[in-house]
Amino acid sequence: MIKSYGEIAALLTAVCWSFNSVVFSLAGKRVGSVIVNKFRLWIAFVALLILHLVLYRSFFPAAAAPREVFYLALSGVIGFIVGDSLLFEAFLLIGPRLAMLLMLLAPIIGAILAWVFLGETLLFWEIIAILVTMGGIGWTVSESQPHTLHRDQARRRGLGILLGIGGAVGQASGLLLSKLGMAHGLSPISANHIRVTAAALVITTVSLLSGKLRADILKLKDIKAVLQIGSGALTGPVLGVILSLVAIRYTHIGIASTLMSLSPILLIPVGHFLFKERITLRSVVGTVIALTGAVLLFFL
Repeated sequence: MIKSYGEIAALLTAVCWSFNSVVFSLAGKRVGSVIVNKFRLWIAFVALLILHLVLYRSFFPAAAAPREVFYLALSGVIGFIVGDSLLFEAFLLIGPRLAMLLMLLAPIIGAILAWVFLGETLLFWEIIAILVTMGGIGWTVSESQPHTLHRDQARRRGLGILLGIGGAVGQASGLLLSKLGMAHGLSPISANHIRVTAAALVITTVSLLSGKLRADILKLKDIKAVLQIGSGALTGPVLGVILSLVAIRYTHIGIASTLMSLSPILLIPVGHFLFKERITLRSVVGTVIALTGAVLLFFL
C-alpha cells in the first residue's frame, strides 16, 4: 500500500478539484472569476495559518531553507496566480470542457520538465498507461456539437486555446518547482503554506497598488458566493494542493499529473444530476478508457 501513496493522493486530489471547480464556477457567475481567485487565496492563507499552528506550533515554517522557500514561493505565484488566472479566463472564452481538455497537456509538459530538470524517467508501460488515461479523458471532454463560428467567435476561441495551454504550462511548472522545494523533506502542509502565502501576498499587493482592494472586499456581500468560495478554497488550495504535493513526493510527476487530470471524468455524474447534462455513450466509453489507464498506473 505504501507504494501507492502517491497515486491515492493524486486521485483524491482529482476529487477535491472536481468539487471546487463546481463551487468556483457557481461563485464566479455571482461575483466574477477575478474575485473568486483572490478571495480563495485569502481564505486558504488563513486556514493554512491555523492548520500549521495546530500541527507544528508555529504560524510559518521558519525552519525552511531559503532555497526551499524560493522554489515554493515561485511555485505558488506561477501555479495559483498565473496558471489559474489563465485557466479561469479560458473557461470564460471557450468553456470548461475545452479548457479542461487543454489542461491534459499538463502531464506531458510535467513529464518533459521532470525529465529535463530532475532526471525522472518513465517506464514504457507507464507511458502507455498515461496515454490511455489521457486519451480517455480527451475523448470525453472534447465531445461537442458541430457549429459554425463567426470571426469574433473564432478569435475568442483562438485566444481561449492559447490561455488554456498557458494554464497547463503553469500547472506543470508549479508542480516541478514544488517538487524541488520539497527535495529535502519539507512537509507538504508547510510547503503548501509557503506557496499560498506567497501567492496571497502578491495578489494582495497588486490589489493595493491598483486601488481595487476595497472594491474587491465590498463585492463579498454576497453571502452565498462567500460560502461557495470558502468551501472551494478549503478543498482546493488547502486540502487538494496538500494532496497533490503528497502525490508528487511519492510518485513521478507525469503519473501524478495524469491521475489528477481525472477531474473531468469525475464531473460527468455531477453534470448529469446537478446541471441536468445528458450522459452520452461517448462519455461512458471515455470514462472506462480513462479509468482503465488509472488502474494500470496502480499495478505497474
